[in-house]
Amino acid sequence: MTREPVFDVLTGLVRTLFRLQGLRIDIQGGEHIPRTGGAVLAVNHTAYLDFMEVGLVGRESGRNVRYMMKAELEHGIVGWLMKHCKAIGVDRSAGAQSYARAVTALRDGEVVVVYPEATISRSFELKEFKSGAARMAIEAGVPIIPMTIWGAQRVWTKDIPKQLGRHHFPINIRIGEPIVPHEPVDDLTAELRSSMSKLLDSAQRDYEMPRGERWVPARLGGGAPTLEQAAVIEAEEQERRRAAKAQRKGR
Repeated sequence: MTREPVFDVLTGLVRTLFRLQGLRIDIQGGEHIPRTGGAVLAVNHTAYLDFMEVGLVGRESGRNVRYMMKAELEHGIVGWLMKHCKAIGVDRSAGAQSYARAVTALRDGEVVVVYPEATISRSFELKEFKSGAARMAIEAGVPIIPMTIWGAQRVWTKDIPKQLGRHHFPINIRIGEPIVPHEPVDDLTAELRSSMSKLLDSAQRDYEMPRGERWVPARLGGGAPTLEQAAVIEAEEQERRRAAKAQRKGR
């Protein structure tokens, strides 16, 4: 693994934070992440800080993963960090350009992190997948590595008070076998979702989940909204954001 000083320092900080929190991280399937060559690392999204676990998994496999981050962050200290960690800026107004940068990185042998759900799942179930991960893998000719994280939502997620202290939460990470890219895109996306669903079931198996807890899916007796209820909440949230943006423009 090529030394990257900024990435090395950030990894050290993340490891220290995890130790201070007492997080008990269990990683299974790390051998499926290729030690060389490009790959799409497809991950479920339940928490604000789950990118830290993703980075740790990469380092455990001798890789520095490349995140896709909002282009508007490419300034100041965050922009500096993005540059030195080779993050890929995503400009929603120029999606084709961002997509092309990700494909180029994959062809150059990088491991690019993609969240197929795009946004955090309030239900903690797998949402409908976008096709970006599949399209990138096909165009770049690289495998997709499915991965799921369970337990990170207990630390910090939407609509639930964050728990950043020393709490000893277990976090289960499961990584599946590489998926060889193939057409059609929809079939590959469905295969990815099916693989990640099985991995999520594995990560949840034997994980203590008290009934009624807000971080536990409704399907498992928890207090989280169902997929359908979460979709309504997200639609209302998006409408509020659109209204606020329109109001700012009108000033």
